[in-house]
Parts: sequence; structure tokens; C-alpha cells
Amino acid sequence: MKKKICLFEDAGTENFLPLTYTRPVYELLFGISTLREKIISYFPQSPIILHTRKFLEAHLKEMNPALSVNNFTGNEILFINGRLLINKTISDEIKKLTPNSSLVDSDGVILAACMSGDKIASLNNDTGDYIDFSGLDEKRIDLRTGNLLKYLWDLISSNEDEIENDFKRLTKLRRKSSPRRFSNVVFNNRKNIFISKNCSIDPFVYLDASTGPIYIDENVQIMSHCFIQGPAYIGKNSTVKNGAVIYHGTSIGEMCKVGGEIENSIIHSFSNKQHGGFLGHAYLGSWINFGADTNNSDLKNNYENISVLLNGKPVNTGLQFLGLIMGDHSKTAINTMFNTGTIVGVSCNIFGSGFPPRYIPSFSWGGSDFLRTYDLSKSLDVAKIVYGRRGKFFAETDEKVLTDVFEMTRNERGRKSGQ
Repeated sequence: MKKKICLFEDAGTENFLPLTYTRPVYELLFGISTLREKIISYFPQSPIILHTRKFLEAHLKEMNPALSVNNFTGNEILFINGRLLINKTISDEIKKLTPNSSLVDSDGVILAACMSGDKIASLNNDTGDYIDFSGLDEKRIDLRTGNLLKYLWDLISSNEDEIENDFKRLTKLRRKSSPRRFSNVVFNNRKNIFISKNCSIDPFVYLDASTGPIYIDENVQIMSHCFIQGPAYIGKNSTVKNGAVIYHGTSIGEMCKVGGEIENSIIHSFSNKQHGGFLGHAYLGSWINFGADTNNSDLKNNYENISVLLNGKPVNTGLQFLGLIMGDHSKTAINTMFNTGTIVGVSCNIFGSGFPPRYIPSFSWGGSDFLRTYDLSKSLDVAKIVYGRRGKFFAETDEKVLTDVFEMTRNERGRKSGQ
């Protein structure tokens, strides 16, 4: 029997907030697939265990009824850090681990560990959010920059490369059917474009794969007069609205509606940015809705590197381009503007003229003139309606996660937001 694999979260997960308030870090979309899907692809047929923070446990169990969540059984388990951008070299090193040994990077961060016997049994009695790997033998490995993801913007800045990596991996696994004919659709470098079944592409669409591959997933609709430049990914059941311009490095998740101008951005599943407006070098969570002509800046006028406020502290990203990071369930009104490096939390409602603060705590209501607490019961009511519009059921575990996030971020709303 194949050795069990456990994807785990560590304290570094907190650098991926607000997206990781509502999902484990390994469920983040990056390229064409999630970090979890990439890791699992290197361990086919291995039984999978998922580890997550306690407040997400019930929700993750409901989303993955066939998998063990925070339940560790067996004689031996390979633990793999959910922030790891895996490759063959690293996976081969992980497979060599002997019982009660670990693989660490140059900073001493656990990349993977093999645990057995009493050490596994003790994990089920641990009440903390993160696994204690102390007492294991250590083997150090020098990683290429980017193999252990440290911040959410690492995904944005490397998304082009990851789309290309995923494209090569996934198109090897899927048999290409005969090229389909689409009336009056222009394909530039057709061999670098993968179109799944049941897709609808209207006339006068231009797919430009000269700069990188384009992967169009199942049941996608692309309306007339759209331009899509690779590397790009359009997720299952998503719609690209008339006249949309999607530039390189963009990943659109499942069942999204997108329009306007999008560049080098990642949009998670079930989100809408279907009107005009620019989104660049951004990462949006799920269940987000943008009002018409919502825009973000992704470059400072003085071309300096962009700093953000993360977990209450300023962080220099080292990036010249960085736009908006927004948590699940947040909404914007028409003509909303966001400055470079703005972070918006979970379930915010942003409106008004001018630029709102560059850090907006979860469950905030307002914009540049004021920020108030967004009433929890009202935000839950909206979430239930939004789920219903997509044919989804808003479960008790969904409500509990949002309620927990509301309480976890209460103190943030009591402080002055970052300007």
C-alpha cells in the first residue's frame, strides 16, 4: 500500500491572509491548479490526509467527505508543507525520508517530514493549530527561490511561469482531440492553445498564444470581440464577456464572469468582475462582485517598490507591480478605485469617491470617507443569496467560518486602518 500523504499548514499560512481566512493555504489557485493538486500529482494513488487550523476543520470536512481531516492514523505518514511549490527534485527528496526525519530549507522551515508510531498518535491529542515537528532528524536542502511560497504576492508575480508549467503537465495527461472549428475566431500559435469540451467561442475572438499557452477549461463561454493573451487560464463554467481584454499571467477560476481589462491577476472561483475597469497584478478570493468601472492601480507614479500592511506590520514586497488583494465575499460599488498594494479583508462592502485606505479590515463597510463595521447578520444574509444564485447551498459550516473570521478580526476594526 502507498504511504499516506498529509498536506499541512504552518505559521507561514498567516502571510497569505485574507485569502487563508476562508481556506487552507494549499487550496489557493496558482497557475491552472491549486497547490494541493500540484503536490498530489507527484504521489499518485497515495491516501491523502488534510491538516488545517481548527476553525476551518468542520468546513474542510464537509468539502472533502472522502478524505481524513486532522485525523492521523497509520504506521507512517509523509507530511508535506502546503506552501511548497513542488517539483520532481523535491518530491524525490521527500520520498527518501526515513521514519521520524524531516526535510528543511536553509531557514529551518519544515518542507516535509516522515512520522511514525507514537509521534503520529500524539498528533490527535494536540489542540494547537499547527503541527509540532520538534525532535525529528533534519536534512537541509537548498531551494530555488520561489519553491516555498512566503507571501500571497509570490503567486501573483510567478503566475505566468506556473501557467506554463501546469499547461505542460496537464496537456500530457489529457488526450488532445482534433482541433475544433470556430467561425471567425483567430488563433495565434494554435498548438499552444488547449480547448476543453463543450466550450463556446463566438466570432471575432482573438486567442494569442505567441507569448505563452492558453488553457480553456470545460464549458467556458467566450463572447465576441474578446482578446486573450497567453499565458492564461480560463476555468470551468466561466464566462468572458463581450470586449474583454485578458493579458498574460491571468488565471480565472471556476464559474466566474469577467470583463473589462485584466492583467497578470488570479481570480478564485465564483467571483464576478464582468464590467469595464482595470484589474492588474491582483489576487481576488471567491464570491466577490465588482461594480462597473472598479479599477486598481498596480504601479506607483515614482516607480518605487510597493509596501503593504500585513498582519499589522508594513512589508516591502520588493515588487514594482502589485495591485489589489481581496478576501472572499467582498463587494465594490460602481467607480470604486483602489491604490497600489491595497489589501481588503473578508466580507467588506466598499463604496464612495476617492481612494479607500490601503488596508481594510474584514467586515468593513464604507470607503475613503469612513469605515464602519459591516453587520455580521446582514453579511451572512447576502452570502446566502449569492450562494443561491450560483446553485450552491450556504451550509452551517460556511456560516461558522465567517462568524469566526468576524470575531478574529474584531480588534483590527477597532484600530485605524492603514492609509
